[in-house]
Amino acid sequence: MRLIAEFKRRLFRWQSDGTAPLRLGQRRIFILPTRAGLLFAAALLAMLTGAINYNLALGHALVFLLAGLALVGMVHAFRNLYGLSIAPGRCLPVFAGDSALFPLQLSSDRATPRLALELRAADEAVEVRCSVAAQGLTEAAVPVAATRRGWLELPRTRLATTYPLGLFVAWSYLQPAMRCLVYPQPLATPLPPPQPATHSGDQRGDGGQEDFSGFRERQPADSPRHVAWKASARDGGQRPLLVKQFAGGAQHELQLDWSLTPEGAAPEARLSILAGWVLAADDSGACYGLRLPGHEIEPGSGDAHRHRCLEALALFPA
Repeated sequence: MRLIAEFKRRLFRWQSDGTAPLRLGQRRIFILPTRAGLLFAAALLAMLTGAINYNLALGHALVFLLAGLALVGMVHAFRNLYGLSIAPGRCLPVFAGDSALFPLQLSSDRATPRLALELRAADEAVEVRCSVAAQGLTEAAVPVAATRRGWLELPRTRLATTYPLGLFVAWSYLQPAMRCLVYPQPLATPLPPPQPATHSGDQRGDGGQEDFSGFRERQPADSPRHVAWKASARDGGQRPLLVKQFAGGAQHELQLDWSLTPEGAAPEARLSILAGWVLAADDSGACYGLRLPGHEIEPGSGDAHRHRCLEALALFPA
């Protein structure tokens, strides 16, 4: 088994550190007849047998003409891949349960286009089809199912073509050094109550005493003196109490703490709850922090802060 694994590694290696472009040479391209090609060969054999049996000169000519066309198609299938350059792109993070997209840049310096190219990762049913224009560049994203959080490596990918006649398939195996960060699958649950900010000096956010900005439903941590009794009385007690929101005063922070998740839940479920909280807090524009066992992220906001929190959840030790 070790010898087979070493043979495959040498046969399908990227011939670099996995990040530089790879140019397909003749030693990396394989070619075999397709099912249609085998049927075509069987039909030619039957025609040749009949031509020999009945001594038909035109039958011989037709058989050899069709065989010559098939060989020309085989050469063109090989040339459709030969000299093609492939470079890895940059992968964007996804959530568990989605499909990770691994972009590969295909470029050609030839004066003729390369048509009917097919890309598919190992064990994946989805196939990506593309073409490369003459002396052009095309980016094709290879989908891979992201079943669990963490780093997802691009498996061995097959680049194939049956151009131009479909009688032969030429292919090459690619395995660049690419990986995609997979966040935990978010679980939508109510956010924990906000806590008063501990910053000194002028503070910002809702809950202050400067400019009135609207109402929101009361949470257990809210002070009764902030309840809008008149606005709540208009609903006749049919809805939860409303709390006034003010802009420009003291800020309330959300502390997304591991200890606030259900203790009896599995660790992966608790990470999913925290991921849902991060997304909900980011959508609301709140200032939030993340606290995990052995790791803490200070409160903040914005895209970079959201990515930092989700990355910490994705790489949390199992």
